Amino acid sequence: MYETHFGLQEAPFALTPNTRYFLRAPSHADALELLLVALQEREGFIKITGEVGTGKTLLCRLLLNNLDGKASTAYIPNPHLSAETLYEAVAEELGVDATRCANTHQVLKALNQRLIELAMAGQPVVLVIDEAQAMPEATIEALRLLTNLETERTKLMQVVLFGQPELDAVLGKQSLRQLRQRITFQYQLNALDRESVSHYLRHRLTQAGYNGGELFVPGALKLITRASGGVPRLVNILAHKAMLAAWGQGSRQVNRPHVLSAIRDTESAKQPGLLARWL
Repeated sequence: MYETHFGLQEAPFALTPNTRYFLRAPSHADALELLLVALQEREGFIKITGEVGTGKTLLCRLLLNNLDGKASTAYIPNPHLSAETLYEAVAEELGVDATRCANTHQVLKALNQRLIELAMAGQPVVLVIDEAQAMPEATIEALRLLTNLETERTKLMQVVLFGQPELDAVLGKQSLRQLRQRITFQYQLNALDRESVSHYLRHRLTQAGYNGGELFVPGALKLITRASGGVPRLVNILAHKAMLAAWGQGSRQVNRPHVLSAIRDTESAKQPGLLARWL
């Protein structure tokens, strides 16, 4: 669309998570480092929380890429499952043919055998669950019971939970206190500050092939930061729409009017009092 106009090889602000566009902003870099260090400890649960659009799924995919060849991973992107279905999904992710099991007991038995085989081969096992706040309470308890599988010296499987802040409320229930006590490492992703938003925009443009001067003027950058609240997904949406507006007017830079147009067209952007101040 506007790629040729701005000298880009591809669209820089697509919403589909792409690890090539990962920016090691302070909060996100710290979260990744915590994940990698925590997994080396080989025990307990790890929990990463963040508001909608703060980059949890991207971080999740980056973690899976980092673990490739170093651990056997089971990835559950949609955990709104019954306990029995969760067991089957984890088993299948680890190469167990659950269709040959007549009941849940047999699934767990086959899964336990598989975990032992991987442990004997020196292969760590990591279960990664995205959108964990969607898990029913009974399924969360089943997950805890699943991690009871262990040898005399080590856990057979580690669990990483990615979720929205609602996950903390779910885990705060008295009935789930046993699992809550097993969370040995946790981190909350923060929104980007103005400097990080600037780096974020420049990084994505560079990754998309841009090699010109500053595309977003300071006033436009400030507006994007304030209207998005530093949430990466909203930054992407506003930057994309602002570039569309600039392209439509034949401008080689994104100015404040272009961003204001994007804000008006984005219901989730922070608008009260913002437009009046800049008009």
